[in-house]
Amino acid sequence: MNENNIILRCEKCGSKNRIPKNRLSDRPVCGKCGERLHLGSANSNPVEISDTTFEQEVLSYNGPVLLDCWAPWCGPCRMVAPVLDQLASEYAGRVKIAKLNVDENPVTASRFGIQSIPTMLFFKNGQQVNKVIGALPKSEIEKHLTALI
Repeated sequence: MNENNIILRCEKCGSKNRIPKNRLSDRPVCGKCGERLHLGSANSNPVEISDTTFEQEVLSYNGPVLLDCWAPWCGPCRMVAPVLDQLASEYAGRVKIAKLNVDENPVTASRFGIQSIPTMLFFKNGQQVNKVIGALPKSEIEKHLTALI
């Protein structure tokens, strides 16, 4: 991909749209359905998820999502956090990177059987397709992301 472009996924139809970075302020629209594209769909930072927003942000999202289940007191979680920040920037518009604090959101953590952290859940079109436990290096996380895309 040309580094002067960004891929924005249409929230309405799910189509991927390649937009030059210098045109992002021009209010781009989807080439397939004409819906206005939102930069939020190309978030370059991980999205904070809660029990109340999980359904909308992860299960209803039309595309791939990496959900990092973590806690602030967890050393390995803090080691993985900068890697996920970097991946969120590099994969903006292609994969939504989200974070769920398991201490503050026990309903979702329990729903997916989170017993060890960090745990990364991979979703595609609202369906969980993979689960990885432990602090992985960036290259290993990227292998799972590319399989998701």
